[in-house]
Amino acid sequence: MNRSPLTLQKAIATLTILLVVLIVVAVASLMIGSTPMSLGQIWSALAGSGDASAEPYRTILLSIRLPRVLLALIVGAGLSVAGAALQALLRNPLAEPYILGISSGGTVGALIAMTAGIGVSYLITPLFSFIGSGLVMLLVFVLGHRRGALDSNALLLSGVMAGAFFSAMILLFTALANQDLRTTYLWLIGNLSSADIRSFSVVAPLITIASIALIFQSRHFNLIATGDETALHLGVEVDKVKRISYLLASFITGLAVSVSGVVGFVGLVVPHACRLMFGPDHRLLLPASFLAGASYLIACDLLSRLILAPSEIPVGVVTAVVGAPIFIYLLKKNW
Repeated sequence: MNRSPLTLQKAIATLTILLVVLIVVAVASLMIGSTPMSLGQIWSALAGSGDASAEPYRTILLSIRLPRVLLALIVGAGLSVAGAALQALLRNPLAEPYILGISSGGTVGALIAMTAGIGVSYLITPLFSFIGSGLVMLLVFVLGHRRGALDSNALLLSGVMAGAFFSAMILLFTALANQDLRTTYLWLIGNLSSADIRSFSVVAPLITIASIALIFQSRHFNLIATGDETALHLGVEVDKVKRISYLLASFITGLAVSVSGVVGFVGLVVPHACRLMFGPDHRLLLPASFLAGASYLIACDLLSRLILAPSEIPVGVVTAVVGAPIFIYLLKKNW
């Protein structure tokens, strides 16, 4: 399909629409639940009016729903940008943090911090999670080389194997440390029910800065998509761009995992959908993935609360149900 070239007007219009969609989805998630809330009640709760009847709504909104929506927003946005960047670097639409095992590595890092009793700080757990994600990315990157060149198929398979290995390590840590099995189970499949504003305040600025740094690499990603040699001839320091981008993607994934567990397939579904709708130009694809990923995970979290209401299912179940068929489709299409 022929697409018109990207213009500033087109980019602004697209991102504005996605921002409006994000606001609508976020407000809907705040309103809908076991205790429905109107826009007026949300406004009164946020404004802190002295009305005693608004106090229960204020508690629900500020203690439960708002932290959950904000955490879903930043985790979904970060994982989507990381997935789009990895797909650009590897020139493979199957690449994303979950499938490459980076998420599982981040979970192992966070569990090590908690098991050792040093994960009580809201800074230490994300740090260990980032280290775990970074080490797995390094391992997968090394294993993905064949005859001195990076083979995207070998890297993908290495990531799947690394993810399986570190998932087993997570269960081992749980058994040895007598951790709460339910907590670990929820972390393995992604869960936002324990969201709090302190976690968001720590990871949100860092994920946002790292995502912006990846977005600033968009022009380089466009050139790398034409081939490493072509990009080199056009002045791109390919190895440097790849190293920085892999590090930033691992950093984002580690931070996301430290507060939400392993939420799979977000970095696969959202960039692929944005690429189909808006084209392959990464100057638009990455910021669009940031906004669309935020809306997507908020919507998935809302569904996880509604499907079996008043009970809820982990958000990772919803993202996997949507993402697994898309992964199979892409697998058949590319292989």
